[in-house]
Amino acid sequence: MKQKILIVDGHSMIFQWPELSRDYATGGASVRETLVRMLTSLQDNSDWTVAVVFDGRGDKPSSEGSPGGIKIFYSKDGQTADSIIERLAAKYAAGCDVTVATDDHLERTTVESFGAIAISSRQLQSEIEAAEKDVQVTISRMRRKNNGLML
Repeated sequence: MKQKILIVDGHSMIFQWPELSRDYATGGASVRETLVRMLTSLQDNSDWTVAVVFDGRGDKPSSEGSPGGIKIFYSKDGQTADSIIERLAAKYAAGCDVTVATDDHLERTTVESFGAIAISSRQLQSEIEAAEKDVQVTISRMRRKNNGLML
């Protein structure tokens, strides 16, 4: 089975999700952190390996993340997140099942030309909600199995 990779256009998600976009003007960093937490939860509760890409921060592209955590990329000055997303999609699409979450139509077309699947911000939000629901169902089953006792 091929590894499943999800590459997320971070700012595309932030500006399309009202619960994130309304807070962006007052605290961009905290909104990015909220998105990263959501994506970490998705990775932890699915079979996707997740990378999120944001526009701009510093002089060179960077990749952050903790071992086992999601990868976080920031584009360098004069570079766009799209170029990093395209590079990642091109690099991994041949050997992995790559999905790119973006609402940028040109970006969707480009990554699909590399063999990736493109999904919208709404589709990604549904994936996150489904993963959270699966966790809640699992917790409920465990509680019933243990007669309501917390371990």
